[in-house]
Amino acid sequence: MLSVGWTLIAVAVAVLLTAWITFTATRLDRLHARLDAAQAALDAQLVRRAAALQHVADSAGTATDAATGARLSATARTALEADEASKEAAENAVSRAVDEVVDLAPTLPPEAAAALPELAESATRVVIARRFYNDAVRDTRTLRDARMPRLLRLAGHREYPQFFNIDDSTRLT
Repeated sequence: MLSVGWTLIAVAVAVLLTAWITFTATRLDRLHARLDAAQAALDAQLVRRAAALQHVADSAGTATDAATGARLSATARTALEADEASKEAAENAVSRAVDEVVDLAPTLPPEAAAALPELAESATRVVIARRFYNDAVRDTRTLRDARMPRLLRLAGHREYPQFFNIDDSTRLT
């Protein structure tokens, strides 16, 4: 039979291990919640940027050539309707379209030029939201890649988070 000292040590180790596992699981859960919130914020800002581009394209369609207005509008619609697989490519196309709007700015009618500040603000917000999202992905992946959370499968069946990389450096910002 074990002595009382060894039993107390075993109980203390079990309590500490249980507390550490509980703390790590809770932290991982909070990181996943932060990741979900950052994803929602990023999606909202991407929709806002595409909608602002759509507004500028619709307002500018009569002043610029019809093909340019239609192309800008189609780019915005494609980004608004993109699924997860084609989201990065669609958002890169929106970034290029925003740069094209900057080139067209002197020729835009007043109603389209009035929408440019909204487009610039939404482009800036996309940069910030993407940075927050990628920071959340980095933090979550760091904890998930540690040995014990992996061995104990503390993340459950949650999908491994992926970075969202687009070219969001526009000349409007």
